[in-house]
Amino acid sequence: MKQLFGFLLMILAFHAQAQQSLPSVNLKNLGGKTINTADIAKTGKPVILSFWAMWCKPCLKELEAFNENYAAWKAETGVEIVAVSIDDSRSVSRISPFVKSSGWEFEVLLDPNGEFKRAMNVNMIPHTFLLDAGGNIVSQHTSYVEGAEFELFEKVKKLAGKKK
Repeated sequence: MKQLFGFLLMILAFHAQAQQSLPSVNLKNLGGKTINTADIAKTGKPVILSFWAMWCKPCLKELEAFNENYAAWKAETGVEIVAVSIDDSRSVSRISPFVKSSGWEFEVLLDPNGEFKRAMNVNMIPHTFLLDAGGNIVSQHTSYVEGAEFELFEKVKKLAGKKK
């Protein structure tokens, strides 16, 4: 029985560490252009993909922290940040003015029907994924605490081949 339990545990651990890639879902950006989510990570650089909503205070704090560091992070590693709003269709019209007033420099995509959210198995927000240059999910976390953005950037630097 112990051997069977150990074998099952090993299989679960393997699946937990297996890299995943992004599903293919068509979303609109704030300019109305259709973006296929499978293409997000085809830049050959690390990508931070964050699911958020306007009503989620921790989401806004995390994205503000990303925005404060984005120019420096991008210059150092080439990282791209993509924020996916899961606000419903009633709130979509308020997102673009909010993003402009916040001065966010990164791409913002709209997922009002939650199709991409479901495909990524996002159940709570903020939910942030880190993708390598090949588009594979290498880490993910939910929620936000102040300073967590620096821990995430250390992972980005490792992916980009930068030393501390």
